[in-house]
Amino acid sequence: MVNKGKQPPRARTSPSAKSPARTAGASRSANGVGPQRRRTSPAVYRRRRLVVFGALLVVLAMLVAGVVAMSSSLAGKADPGAAKTQAVGAAPASQTPSTDPIAATTTPTATPVCDLNLVTVTASTDQPAYAAGQNPVLSMKITNGGAAPCQVNVGTSQMEFLVMSGEDRIFSSKDCQAKGDDLVKQIDPGKSEIANFPWQRNRTTEGCGVISAKPATGTYTFKAVLGNKASTKAVFQLG
Repeated sequence: MVNKGKQPPRARTSPSAKSPARTAGASRSANGVGPQRRRTSPAVYRRRRLVVFGALLVVLAMLVAGVVAMSSSLAGKADPGAAKTQAVGAAPASQTPSTDPIAATTTPTATPVCDLNLVTVTASTDQPAYAAGQNPVLSMKITNGGAAPCQVNVGTSQMEFLVMSGEDRIFSSKDCQAKGDDLVKQIDPGKSEIANFPWQRNRTTEGCGVISAKPATGTYTFKAVLGNKASTKAVFQLG
C-alpha cells in the first residue's frame, strides 16, 4: 500500500560514521598537539642580519668619531706649547747663512779716516808785481786732499808767512808775534781754508828787533808754513 503525501523515512547513520576528519581533529586536540607553524624564509633571515650589521656599523662610526674629536682637542691644546718651543728654539735670522751669492761676496765699506798727510799748504800773492807804495797780500791756502773730513789747527800759533830775497831772510810773521792763537776747523774732503796776511813791505828779525832798512826793488819769494807743513815758494816783484 502506497502512502500518499509522506516521504519515506531517511536512513540514519551511526555516530561512528559521522565526519571522520572532525573526529580526527578532535582527537589531536585532546592529545595536546596544536597546528604546525610556517617556516621562516631565507630572505627574512638575510634582512635581519643586515639590520644587525647596520646597527654595529653605526656604533663603530660613533666610537671612531669620538676618538677623532678627543685627539683633535688634545692636539689643539698642545699646539701653543709646541709653537712656543719652536719659536724659542729657532735660530735668529741674522745667524742663517746667506745663500745669495751677491750678499756673500759683498763686504762692508770701511768708514774713511782722516789722513793729515793729504792736507797740503799752498802759497800765493794777490798780484805778480807791485808798484812802489803797493803792499802785497800774502795768501796761505790749506786743502784737504783726502777722502774723509779732517780737523786742522789753522790758528796763528801754527802759521808763518815768510818772505825772502834769495838767501836773505826779509820778513817773518812770527818775529813780532806776541802770542799765537789756536783755531781748529773741520776741512771736508776737497775743501780749503784760506788765510790772508797784508805785508807792509817791512823787514823783521827774530825777537822783533828794530830794523830801519826797507826792502829794495827786486824779486822776492813767499813761503807759507802751517805747523810742520810748508808750501813751495811763490815769486813776486816789488817795484
